[in-house]
Amino acid sequence: ERNPAVMKGLETLIKTAKAKGKYVGICGQGPSDHPDLAKQLMEWGIDSVSLNPDSVIPTWQFLGSK
Repeated sequence: ERNPAVMKGLETLIKTAKAKGKYVGICGQGPSDHPDLAKQLMEWGIDSVSLNPDSVIPTWQFLGSK
């Protein structure tokens, strides 16, 4: 999920959907394992990201510290 081509695809999809007024969310392991990925998705305008229960607090703390 952190491959540059995949990241570019996610960015394009999120920004295009948001420009058309669509809700965008993602479910998967990536944001739970890589808080920097969650941060990047947020910067692109994603509306929601699912996280594993054991990663919620550490990810929130990471996102809140930046």
